[in-house]
Amino acid sequence: MRVVSAEIMQDIDRQAIMECGIPGLQLMESAGCRCVEEIIAEFSACGRCVVMAGKGNNGGDGYVIARLLGAKGWRVKVIIFAEREQISGDAATNLEMLSDSVVNHCTGEGQLSAQYGKDILQADVIVDALFGTGLRNSVSGLYREAIELMNASGRPIVAVDIPSGIDGTTGLVLGTAVRAYITVTFAFAKLGHVLYPGAECTGRLVVAHIGIPLQLMETASGFDFLNEDAVRPLLQRRDRQAHKGHFGHCLIIAGSTGKTGAAALSANSAIRAGSGLVTLAVAESIHHILEMKTTEVMTFPLPDGGKGYLSGGAFPDIEKLSAGKGAIAIGPGLDLRQGTQELVQKLVETLDLPLVIDADALNALAEDITVIKRKKSKQVILTPHPGEMSRLTGSQIADVEAARISVAQEFASNYDVFVVLKGARTIIASPTGEVAINGSGNPGMASGGMGDVLTGILVSLLGQGYSAWDACRLGVFLHGYAGDMVADEKGEIGLNATDVLEKLPYACNTLLRRMPC
Repeated sequence: MRVVSAEIMQDIDRQAIMECGIPGLQLMESAGCRCVEEIIAEFSACGRCVVMAGKGNNGGDGYVIARLLGAKGWRVKVIIFAEREQISGDAATNLEMLSDSVVNHCTGEGQLSAQYGKDILQADVIVDALFGTGLRNSVSGLYREAIELMNASGRPIVAVDIPSGIDGTTGLVLGTAVRAYITVTFAFAKLGHVLYPGAECTGRLVVAHIGIPLQLMETASGFDFLNEDAVRPLLQRRDRQAHKGHFGHCLIIAGSTGKTGAAALSANSAIRAGSGLVTLAVAESIHHILEMKTTEVMTFPLPDGGKGYLSGGAFPDIEKLSAGKGAIAIGPGLDLRQGTQELVQKLVETLDLPLVIDADALNALAEDITVIKRKKSKQVILTPHPGEMSRLTGSQIADVEAARISVAQEFASNYDVFVVLKGARTIIASPTGEVAINGSGNPGMASGGMGDVLTGILVSLLGQGYSAWDACRLGVFLHGYAGDMVADEKGEIGLNATDVLEKLPYACNTLLRRMPC
């Protein structure tokens, strides 16, 4: 699914009207009609509806909805939060088409509940047509009162274009926001629908076509939202005559005393994600532990001087081990000591195979960010969470969280790497500017070891021959998809990383079964 910013959608609307000659009234009529179709399909052929309308074009869509529902026998009441003379353009034209008997103007704070509270509570559906995607300021006063009353009513809310109070580009709540049951948006989904917290307010999202010319939609600048339909074509079916050599041999450099679990999770996940062979290289002091924690994985003890963590002395063995491998992952549970960080930096500067860099290896790069500029590999994937991203960029975590797409996009471009910025709606950015937003996953995955599982998946896919961009999109989605399967079966509370890695084959199989032959 393609997703655009509010600004891009506004430009598309402008081009459709000004350059393609489509009347704004026609687009507004189509938008209202699509909303009515959804309301009738979801609720009933006839009922009671309260339309909460603002003074702009979003309110104009609401007037169309009121008129069309009324013509189908619905009992409709329109509450407009503006004086009649404040409404202009296409919205005013559609307001004139409404009977005065259904139109009510509410402009005084504190009056809404007393005058219209009963109507709202008795409605079969409430239509939120207060604000569109152009909202930029915090909601206050009468509009805040209207949103809070809608939310408190317990009645199903259909939001027109976007739940009022959600920033259409960032997904942030601007003071307060409508919690919609259904959101009907037009032409494209907006970033505010899929990014949190806006995604929580959107409810079921319906993308309706209203006559925007195809050429405008095809050339629109946007982002990929990763769902089953988007990811399914990326997953490769296996040849019936294949053997383990066809599915790559990946090397994982991980673990230290107290963090053997991270190494095991990564390696076992690489197996579950389809690697033909996996070698796990660990400090020799903990090697016996990893021999117990892995079965299908080959392990290799690296010299550590009895310290339980890796440093420069392990470099020659790692360099030899890399021969014949398809991809390498560095970082899970590796340690933060200076010697380990220097080893990581040297490996990044030396190894020319596709790399996945995670966890402690990311912190090693943050100590000298210029190392990334000196990398040998042409395909490098970095998988930071917001805290690690803040260290890599030298910015505050809050600043990273407030601009996740632009932060990931800029870093990927500046350092010629692929960035997987983890979190709810993980952001994937390529060096050439592409951005994908992951649609899978759930809050149960907010637990230790999940990032180690993702690292194993990504290095596995790289080793199997997937491009870095495809590996990132497919790997991140599969990770969350497997987590969703676990949540469906067991619930979100207590879900752990081992649960997720064990579900990976089922996740792949589900996608393949739903793929056209």
